[in-house]
Amino acid sequence: MKVLVIGGGAREHALCRSLSLDPDVNALYCAPGNAGIAEVAELRPVDALDGEAVARLATELRADLVVVGPEAPLVAGVADAVRAAGIPVFGPSGEAAQLEGSKAFAKDVMAAAGVPTARSYVCTTPEEVDEALDAFGAPYVVKDDGLAAGKGVVVTADRAAARAHALGCDRVVIEEFLDGPEVSLFAITDGVTVLPLQPAQDFKRALDGDEGPNTGGMGAYSPLPWADPKLVDEVMASVLQPTVDELRHRGTPFSGLLYAGLAITSRGVRVIEFNARFGDPETQVVLARLRTPLASVLLNSANGTLDAEPPLRWREDAAVTVVIASHNYPETPRTGDPITGLAEVAGQDAPHAYVLHAGTRREGDAVVSAGGRVLSVTATGSDLAEARTRAYKAVSRIGLDGSQYRTDIAAKAAEGR
Repeated sequence: MKVLVIGGGAREHALCRSLSLDPDVNALYCAPGNAGIAEVAELRPVDALDGEAVARLATELRADLVVVGPEAPLVAGVADAVRAAGIPVFGPSGEAAQLEGSKAFAKDVMAAAGVPTARSYVCTTPEEVDEALDAFGAPYVVKDDGLAAGKGVVVTADRAAARAHALGCDRVVIEEFLDGPEVSLFAITDGVTVLPLQPAQDFKRALDGDEGPNTGGMGAYSPLPWADPKLVDEVMASVLQPTVDELRHRGTPFSGLLYAGLAITSRGVRVIEFNARFGDPETQVVLARLRTPLASVLLNSANGTLDAEPPLRWREDAAVTVVIASHNYPETPRTGDPITGLAEVAGQDAPHAYVLHAGTRREGDAVVSAGGRVLSVTATGSDLAEARTRAYKAVSRIGLDGSQYRTDIAAKAAEGR
């Protein structure tokens, strides 16, 4: 099978790594990719937002499957262009991807499907913003209605900061604050059948102790030893299947990866948000634990034959990912700094720990930073404590001037809290 992956972040590196280990995959391409992905896939240049260009590339490569990784190409309809060229594609249509592309659309779908979520208001004027902030009170939760690369959400007790964020957006969703721990659950679907993966927890705040601004994610771990064993079944019944069914009934079937960001509140499970693709950094830990070869699962989703897929098989190991970010992330990050220690991790920590590239590029023989989140260091172990130890040992070998990372990823869970 020839597979083309679209994107160039740590999520796509994790996908390419898993696909490269699949015996059914005999040719693997990534466009545009990054310095790390080049080690496991052949890179091709493409504008990931140009559906016609992606479709032409897939046709030239005679790809049997195209996997669209990031949210922006999905919302832009890249998967539609590939399907129109007659090539199986893993990823929803542009219309169905509005589940992530518009918070207001997602709220409407959830209301129709009876999916539990936070009470909310959609606001377009300063007067509506003020009314919504007053209605819910602190802490304030303000979400840009559109895509914002993981930085469109502000959760704060500062009303002025919440209002300023809201007024800086064309349209916002202001909602009640949901208490309790957060969980990420992925599901692969073909628009009818829904196949849940294993839950993970990520860390959105930039600093230890969940302090600092929201980011695209600073780390993750799986499994969740503290979670109710019935959690996946409950979310399948109350969230994932009803959402997929509602979209199909609307004539906009959702095929691809449905991501549910959940809060386990005192009143039960509530949906915080939906994504229309694998989430980063949770993908890194979930795929590290997946034993079933990935390509056939994605192809069955693309072809509408997911009901033929046998139950997924999982490793008993735990997995932890720690994100190394550039100086000044998540504000304007500094780029162009050389990265050292990658060979040491590959030589001394493998196979239990490895590096996945996000914002990197190659300059001659050197790999340099090229974005905010630069690397993800992923490690596995017999339990979370061992996985954490291996992950942070590998992190310590990597040099990037001015870089930052959280030191408490999975700490509480590893201690049984």
